[in-house]
Amino acid sequence: MASGGGTNLQAVLDACADGRIPARVAGVISGNPRAYALKRAEIAGVPYTVINKKQFADDDSHDAAVMRAIERFGGQAVVLAGYMRILGLGLVLRYPIINVHPALIPSFCGKGFYGMRVHKAVIDYGAKVSGATVHFIDEGTDTGPIIMQKCVKVLQDDTPETLAARVLEIEHEILVKSVALLCEGRLRTDGRTVRITP
Repeated sequence: MASGGGTNLQAVLDACADGRIPARVAGVISGNPRAYALKRAEIAGVPYTVINKKQFADDDSHDAAVMRAIERFGGQAVVLAGYMRILGLGLVLRYPIINVHPALIPSFCGKGFYGMRVHKAVIDYGAKVSGATVHFIDEGTDTGPIIMQKCVKVLQDDTPETLAARVLEIEHEILVKSVALLCEGRLRTDGRTVRITP
């Protein structure tokens, strides 16, 4: 599921194609009909659909439409790759869902922390490191168990854009690794701790 340019989607598509992820992308869902992620899906020959939350009376009917699309695609797990909507508990309980966030959770996360807002907040706070986090989705916002994190230094002359570019590189790296582990059945959750099995 992606809402924008789809570079994280592209990283997953490429990793599926070259065998780093032992699976395939069954389908792509976006709430944004202009998302370049849809073009990436089309180029890769992956089916896609647009499910705009504004077309539904409430969150439950939106989530039901998303579930129907996942079933149609034959999906077994969900990857949020820059998806800008909060999913309801029905979806969260039905599928393993992982998300990539452009900061080191539990810092600079939760409602309102998305896109460039995250990187601006990191710089404004004076943080010396930032990074990316891949985590399981739960009923909260950016509160699920952490699968993987990686850091980057915040440089003195960083802008939100320059920091975002470096963080995006490691988003691709740890998202691909995390999706591969999920598809291999090697992630086990023990309370808030995610353990990687051999």
